[in-house]
Amino acid sequence: MDHCRTQCIQDLNDTARRNFEDCRVMITKGLQELPDLPSILDQVRHYHDFTPANDPFGEHDFGSFRFNGHTIFWKFDYFDLDLTMSSLDPSDPTITARVLTIMLAEEY
Repeated sequence: MDHCRTQCIQDLNDTARRNFEDCRVMITKGLQELPDLPSILDQVRHYHDFTPANDPFGEHDFGSFRFNGHTIFWKFDYFDLDLTMSSLDPSDPTITARVLTIMLAEEY
């Protein structure tokens, strides 16, 4: 993949994850049932532990961490603006709807 395109996707993902804007945020039922959801969301916003093992394409589109005995996953998916199919170009925010899903690992 083109380095400039990858960097653009990474920047869009990081911005969306940090401020929960320019994306739709989906929180699974299991996560909603945990008592300290605001702290979990804060850890997603401040996540920075990207490595080649968990971010092989450099897009910052997935992360995981432990929280009070639970493994939490978060991930981005890219759709067209109607949310009916995959985006043709995740680096183009004019044709891409980002969906950030935050979940317990066992819900994946």
